[in-house]
Amino acid sequence: MATSALQYAALVLGGAGLVGTVAVTIMPQWRVSAFIGSNIVVFETIWEGLWMNCIRQANIRMQCKIYDSLLALSPDLQASRGLMCAAALLSFLAFMTAILGMKCTRCTGDDDKAKGHILLTAGIMFIITGLVVLIPVSWVANSIIRDFYNPIVDDGQKRELGEALYLGWITALVLLAGGAMFCCAPYGSEKSSSYRYSVPSHRTTPKSYHMGKKSPSVYSKSQYV
Repeated sequence: MATSALQYAALVLGGAGLVGTVAVTIMPQWRVSAFIGSNIVVFETIWEGLWMNCIRQANIRMQCKIYDSLLALSPDLQASRGLMCAAALLSFLAFMTAILGMKCTRCTGDDDKAKGHILLTAGIMFIITGLVVLIPVSWVANSIIRDFYNPIVDDGQKRELGEALYLGWITALVLLAGGAMFCCAPYGSEKSSSYRYSVPSHRTTPKSYHMGKKSPSVYSKSQYV
């Protein structure tokens, strides 16, 4: 029972990590405009993501434009796009693998040892996905902080950490936790107990068929005609 509860909890964390990975990939709030110094135009907010940049004016109107070319992105965003796409695909594969290894799944049979290996593979995939998500999020955050404190960069070009980065850190932790739970579950500990019934040995004797002996005739030979 404890093993099943641990599997369901890990599957929920893996599903949440999958949804979070896809959300971080498509969200445009990776870089947000910073209102510091001479940049006091607060009614206009600029978002920069992996696929598009958006401009929101006074919380009323928002315009988004998809990047015309991959080369228009900075090197960190270029690498982050590829890593996040790989993480989304890997998290989906890990989630489907985990479903195949669950105890309630019958398509893989009833072999608990085989299902344990499947869930161990899914756990490793979730851990790898968490690391893949953590790398681009931390990389972009580092570049934002470095440019923010760089006096050479103009105040209008400085950015702050967006909501997608915070969600990315949470998603990475959720994926790592789900993967660790899959890897640490005590698979195979609940062995099915087999009961041996001792069947009493009966000596099966073949049925003896008693052939009735012919009783000697009471009549003499002289009485037969």
